[in-house]
Amino acid sequence: MDYVKELEKYAPAHTEAQVAKEVAKIKMAANRNGNADVYKFCYSAIDLTTLSCNDSVESVQAFVRKAVDFYEKFPHIPNVASICVYPPFVETVGLEIDGTPMRITSVAGAFPASQSFIEVKALEVAMAIENGADEIDIVLNPGLILSGHEAEGASEVAVLREEAKEVILKVIIESGALKSPELIRKASLLAMFAGADFIKTSTGKIDIAATPEAAFVMCHAIKDYYNLTGRKVGFKAAGGVKSPEDAALYYTIVEEVLGQEWLTTELFRIGASSAANNLISAIEDKDIKYF
Repeated sequence: MDYVKELEKYAPAHTEAQVAKEVAKIKMAANRNGNADVYKFCYSAIDLTTLSCNDSVESVQAFVRKAVDFYEKFPHIPNVASICVYPPFVETVGLEIDGTPMRITSVAGAFPASQSFIEVKALEVAMAIENGADEIDIVLNPGLILSGHEAEGASEVAVLREEAKEVILKVIIESGALKSPELIRKASLLAMFAGADFIKTSTGKIDIAATPEAAFVMCHAIKDYYNLTGRKVGFKAAGGVKSPEDAALYYTIVEEVLGQEWLTTELFRIGASSAANNLISAIEDKDIKYF
């Protein structure tokens, strides 16, 4: 695919001033979504994440068992969409969640920096899937986008898409590294051209993670891509999504830009760890430290 030519079919990004103005409006609109029903949906859209250098088989087992026990302890709250781990722990998660609707998400492809040989990235994706991953989160190399090598970055995603034909592929654009609406929009479109099923804000591993402004730009890119192609791509907010209010704000951005039809767990996810406890607390109206 001629990625540069494809980009020419799309209008320029909003300016920073336009983005700030629209996000301010959405923040006001988000007040209507600060309620238990929205919090329950947001909880059900979580990819419950443990991506620590301290992770071990034992710690991941304990983490996942709590997620499995959630069905009995909180039967009135829809459980999380998936458990997100590093590739070596995919099989561990699979053994623990067997018999539940939860899915297994694995970061792969040299997460979080995407700085490795494409052959290494492809092998890691393939191995994660072979071990049972239902969904794969990869990173569109920010260095290639920032240095003007957009086609190379998109081509890498396309290669990994081939390795992940049978699973959901989420592509992280690391919006905090790209910073400008123009680059965030460009990276979002490139990821979709290359076959992403979701575009995702951040790895959570750099100082600037998800922001409402980046989410607004990304959701508009999804909308424009859908209008031209008819293919629906999902949106995932990750990195720094901690409070119920944060979750409700990203819910509202999707609602305002893409509409209610995107508010399903097939098209909207939240990558989170601490947000899970905070959402449970807001739903139950008392402080709960479950995870």
